[in-house]
Amino acid sequence: MKTFSQVFLRTALSVSYLSAVADRFGIWGAPGSKSVSWGTWDNFVAYSNSVNSFASPAIGTLLAYVATALEILLPVLLLIGYKLKWVSLFSGVLLLGFALAMTLSFGLKAPLDYSVFTGAAASFLLSTLDSYKYSLDNYLTKNKD
Repeated sequence: MKTFSQVFLRTALSVSYLSAVADRFGIWGAPGSKSVSWGTWDNFVAYSNSVNSFASPAIGTLLAYVATALEILLPVLLLIGYKLKWVSLFSGVLLLGFALAMTLSFGLKAPLDYSVFTGAAASFLLSTLDSYKYSLDNYLTKNKD
């Protein structure tokens, strides 16, 4: 069960990140379509600026680019299982930062409704595991010689 749980957790975190990225590039549909949050990059940047309301629009836009790059890189590394302790820890830090920014800008209900604290906690929990079966880390450890 431990193996299933860690692989499922890695996959769930990865798919969640990639789904959010897909939404901001219109892959899930146009703005206003059912279950679409942004639908375009510009809508996502506007949202990013509202989440980061404490920062200037230029910084908010930069944060949108950085978040998107990380939300592509981290799930790929989680899926293949490379440097999982560090990647999952960094994933938790990213999600916790997002949750705190949402809290500062919108209040506590928004990150609770979107389970951002839960995602951060899941990432932190993943970083505490001793081994990661079905991962590149496991393969590289077994084939070191």
